[in-house]
Amino acid sequence: MTPPIITPRGMRRRHFMGHLAATALGIPAARFFADLRAHAAAPGRKKPKSCILLWMSGGPSHLDIWDLKPDSERNGGPFKPIATSASGVMISEHMPRTARQMHHLNVIRSLDSKEGNHERGTYLMHTGYVPNPTVVHPGWGSTAAFEIGSRMEDFDLPHCVSINTPGQGAGFLGMSYTPFMVQDPNGTIANLAPPGDVDAYRMDRRLQMLGRVENEFIRQRDAAPARDHKAVYAKTIRMMNSKYKDIFKLDSEPDAVRDLYGRHSFGSGCLLARRLVEQGVTYVEVAMGGWDTHADNFEALSTRLLPDLDQGMAALTADLADRGLLDSTLVVWMGEFGRTPRINQNAGRDHWPRSWSIVMGGAGMASGQVIGATDRDGVDVADRPVGVMDMIATMTKAMGIGMDTQYTTPRGRPMKVVDGGTPIAELVG
Repeated sequence: MTPPIITPRGMRRRHFMGHLAATALGIPAARFFADLRAHAAAPGRKKPKSCILLWMSGGPSHLDIWDLKPDSERNGGPFKPIATSASGVMISEHMPRTARQMHHLNVIRSLDSKEGNHERGTYLMHTGYVPNPTVVHPGWGSTAAFEIGSRMEDFDLPHCVSINTPGQGAGFLGMSYTPFMVQDPNGTIANLAPPGDVDAYRMDRRLQMLGRVENEFIRQRDAAPARDHKAVYAKTIRMMNSKYKDIFKLDSEPDAVRDLYGRHSFGSGCLLARRLVEQGVTYVEVAMGGWDTHADNFEALSTRLLPDLDQGMAALTADLADRGLLDSTLVVWMGEFGRTPRINQNAGRDHWPRSWSIVMGGAGMASGQVIGATDRDGVDVADRPVGVMDMIATMTKAMGIGMDTQYTTPRGRPMKVVDGGTPIAELVG
């Protein structure tokens, strides 16, 4: 039975929260939220894992970052490799800070993703599947939020967050698992407070009326979009009244920490990602754009892209390790594809999905390794080929999600999270 609309005489903050819990906006939280700290503290309960994906939008030049070819006259480029904290692992001279953290990470140099189009490559790398007109697959981050975050109770933050990007959608998993977007990590989050001219009493009445309308609509026309709409509003209201609502404000961090990460959007995004996983958020994606370097590749990398990447990625890795979070946090670096070994006439590199590199570390996997290799000129995979679904399988196993996890789409088709891929044994056993 829906409770009556409250009257001004009975309005108190505790009444507001009590009525909110009783109305449609106080939806069953067990499915959508998790109080990770409470569960982590329970005897015998393992801390659920989190993932931070560093997404390089545009297609990063892997040959100038992770798999340099100094002996290739036509493909090598001007950058030189340097030694790292991982024995035998060498990366770009323009990544000196990350070089000191490579003992925590692994480079996979033999990925073949087969999709050289930006949109298709983005979809593939986020879902493990090529685009299909009959089904919209959930992004892997939404899957992780569904499988891990939704098991918990009373968690006030979204379990899937995208920073500097809308991220990949939740597909048939529904709006509840669509990434919560943070457009500017250095800015403020819109709509986390009521309008200034709306007092608590009016806000409560509006929410109750909305709850009645939604309940009646669902009663008459039960459908997933209506239930998802109610769930999304419920999560927003929880955040507005949560002790964690200031988690997105980076000005509470010491200046030394802000400077360590860098105050640019990528560095600030990495810092926000650390803050979120520290509180128990399951998946955070931090995007950095500008990697579509068809022209002036080396100038763009050396003066703008690599300094920001190096600062943010190194600070994040070191900070997670220092705080004891790296063992429970999977860190992944990738884009939609790599770039051509051959340097074009504009001193740039073009799209190249055939043989390129990604980086993984944390979440209990082995570290300090190079997996696979390309040939002298970086054209072909020469050792240990890895496919996209192998990457998805590795991430899935590292996060503790069942390798046999399977869903049924709204059209009744089975869809596996891992479809044919094999985890990289050198990383996850």
